[in-house]
Amino acid sequence: MATFTIEYLLRLWSCTVDSRFRNPVLGRIRFALRPLLIIDLVAILPFYLPIIIPFDLRFLRALRLIRILRMLKMGRYSESLRLFASVLKSKKEELVIAVFVTFILLIVSSSLMYFVENEAQPENFSSIPDAMWWGVATMTTVGYGDVYPVTPVGRFLGAIIAILGIGMFALPAGILASGFVEEIQKRRTGHIRCPYCGKNIDGPQERAYDSGG
Repeated sequence: MATFTIEYLLRLWSCTVDSRFRNPVLGRIRFALRPLLIIDLVAILPFYLPIIIPFDLRFLRALRLIRILRMLKMGRYSESLRLFASVLKSKKEELVIAVFVTFILLIVSSSLMYFVENEAQPENFSSIPDAMWWGVATMTTVGYGDVYPVTPVGRFLGAIIAILGIGMFALPAGILASGFVEEIQKRRTGHIRCPYCGKNIDGPQERAYDSGG
């Protein structure tokens, strides 16, 4: 705790070196209001609050675990994490569509299973939201076994939904894999391969060269 406190105070004292926080008072206030500095303050504050407030605040010491969020700063130094962020950014539309289609499939399958199994198992399939628990466990192939269809039609639908779920939940993995291939290829060769015709599209460097830049 002493180390954390000294580090926090030293960072707060030396922040005026940065031109953005040059003002000795307002600059330090703006620096202290940054998210990571707030996390540091929350990590050390529960140790000192009992000195001022006569209450047992030991449960607040668990807030020190928030300090682990500072590991997110490693992303700016890791090329692999930056690559992953670029892939997510380039494939966000496809991922959103895949998640949306999976959600629609979950609603449809849970609705069908509710109408088929409600009379046979009113306690397990009492409503469509309750049936969605079975849909999630089946489509993700987890199969807890606490809820399962018992009617012939329900078992038939369950088999079809399980097969469809395997494909739908594997779809985001395929999208990310293709995104990694495209991003690595673009970084290595400066070419971008068209996903429709397979031809190379000139990257920024080649376009600048062709235009005399």
